[in-house]
Amino acid sequence: MIEALAEFHFIRAYWLFFLIPVLFLWGITRPKKSQKQDFSESIAPHLAEALRVGAAETRGVYPADVAMIASAFIVLAAAGPTWSRMENPLIADTAPLVITLKVAESMENSDLTPSRLERAKFKITDLINARAGAQTALVAYAGSPHRVAPLTEDANILRPLLEGLEPAVMPKDGDSAADALAIGEDILQGNTTPGAILFVLDDIAPSQLQIMKTTETQLLFLTMLPEGDTVVQLDNRESAQVVQFSNDDQDIRQLQRFIRSAYSSALDDNDLVKWRDQGWIFAWPAALLCLLWFRRGWVIQWVLLSCFLASPSGPARAEGWRDWFLTPDQQGQIALNNKEFAKAADLFEDPYHQGYALLKAGKYPEAITVLTQLNTPEAAFAEGLARIRNREYRPAISAFETALVRRPGWPEAQHNLEVSQAILAYVETTREQSDTGEEAGIGADDTVFDNEDGRGQDTTAQALVDGSAPLPADQWISAIDTDMQDFLRNRFLLDNQAQKQ
Repeated sequence: MIEALAEFHFIRAYWLFFLIPVLFLWGITRPKKSQKQDFSESIAPHLAEALRVGAAETRGVYPADVAMIASAFIVLAAAGPTWSRMENPLIADTAPLVITLKVAESMENSDLTPSRLERAKFKITDLINARAGAQTALVAYAGSPHRVAPLTEDANILRPLLEGLEPAVMPKDGDSAADALAIGEDILQGNTTPGAILFVLDDIAPSQLQIMKTTETQLLFLTMLPEGDTVVQLDNRESAQVVQFSNDDQDIRQLQRFIRSAYSSALDDNDLVKWRDQGWIFAWPAALLCLLWFRRGWVIQWVLLSCFLASPSGPARAEGWRDWFLTPDQQGQIALNNKEFAKAADLFEDPYHQGYALLKAGKYPEAITVLTQLNTPEAAFAEGLARIRNREYRPAISAFETALVRRPGWPEAQHNLEVSQAILAYVETTREQSDTGEEAGIGADDTVFDNEDGRGQDTTAQALVDGSAPLPADQWISAIDTDMQDFLRNRFLLDNQAQKQ
């Protein structure tokens, strides 16, 4: 409450000057009490009292009083009182979060069944599900830090990568939390929305914690230890929120509160984010006072006329009460926040958000049709997501390359481009090793491979044995996840070599 009062101000303070004419009109329109006349010298006192004009007038509130009080409330509402920043309606209403997971040998301790690391993965998955629609990135560290996934709203991208994280895929054991923090800050730096970094760990070296004291980023810690155990180094740490592991979802709820709090605090310090207009608070009492105008003797026609003159003009839509207060895009955003993606796609008029809603609804061909007509990097990025989920890997690669052309150095587009290329390479390799790919429905798209590298020229078909049938397409795609650890191990080795150079 104290912080809100400290931030209180008017967005359009110049409207407060209209209080001057309101007070002036109030003074000239309010009835004046008549002056008492002294007839006591010539008329009997009881008769003089009866002859006085307005003697029986006991009214304390006049119609003009109600009208002017309502006008004052309207002026205050128009001035735009505010005390907090507003979220961008086109992005998630929660802060971007970088989850930094410690993947060291100590995390394989079985004091949390089946292990600290596995329970940490469960907790991260629960947090991602609770933050549906919000952007989340993943960083892993042990003796060296590694960027696993950039900020994304798609939990399906994070889950297989999270499952593949094991101490065996890390180039070396140890504690490089400070370096992992630097990667997390780099991820958040490219985002216009303020965010936080969550460390999921069982211990931290004091030297690393000392380095991390200089950061201005909001830090959260989820300690993966049995109930009652704490990380001593974090007990007295200021400007960081520490959450203890719990067997229920209490720790997840607490983390969400901290993340929202960090988001709101950061928005208050961001001059690029608009202030939330709270004028409706004054509009309600003004509307209630206006109801008195319909009482007999309280109708003030010139005030009603001014209200009609001040009302916004333009064509009105009568398709429902929501159309009186919300634009179609605002209604679409509400449906999108409620995970009603198909409804949101029908409501959105903005083509990009309509395409994004179609993507979230699983209508990939329709989303591609809408997004290909746009010339923004976001549209090309969303088109790539739709194509990769529709198993059109070559067009997906082209879409992500287009996104990088329109926004050079975009880390999310670069990451998805690499994933698309890896999947396409896996598809081509599998086709070279077996001639059953087309019958199994493995095909990524209907394009013809140019085969510039001469791939697949000397392949040998392996006949099916024991009457086994080809894998369905969905099972075949899921088999890619079995190689996720090899993928991460090779990728982390390359990252480690690059860090040494």
